[in-house]
Amino acid sequence: MKLLGEGFHWDELTVGDRFRTFGRTVTETDIVNFVSAVGMLESLFLDAEYRAAHSAIAGRPAPAALIYALAEGLTLNATGQGTGLAFLHMELNVEGPVMQGDTIHVEIEVIEARAAKKDNRGLVRTRNRIVNQRGECVITYTPLRLMAGRSQSEA
Repeated sequence: MKLLGEGFHWDELTVGDRFRTFGRTVTETDIVNFVSAVGMLESLFLDAEYRAAHSAIAGRPAPAALIYALAEGLTLNATGQGTGLAFLHMELNVEGPVMQGDTIHVEIEVIEARAAKKDNRGLVRTRNRIVNQRGECVITYTPLRLMAGRSQSEA
């Protein structure tokens, strides 16, 4: 019996499967807390006068690292609770800014799913597109994860 809220096992996924997470609005509090916690104290993120004089875009931008972290939270809550074993590799491309007040979601496509060398584990690579409320892709990343397989009683 599958536990309510449990993530997908690697052997329940096939290449071409697609998922979409719920949305998440990026707030000023998110930005300030993140840049303060990690020491990313750039004027671009914290100084409105500097931004007004030097930024090429209007508004308060969010660091791409924050947007990636929020996307991983959305993704893991939707697909990976209790079945993810390790994060092994990733390529990431920032394609556009995310501003305070933007709402993001993640569109996930399975692009690789195969058995690992030992135990009941598999390797799953997805193409994750972080998309804003205007339908614009702002970040694309391709994580490779080691994931648990279904137990023999579930198979």
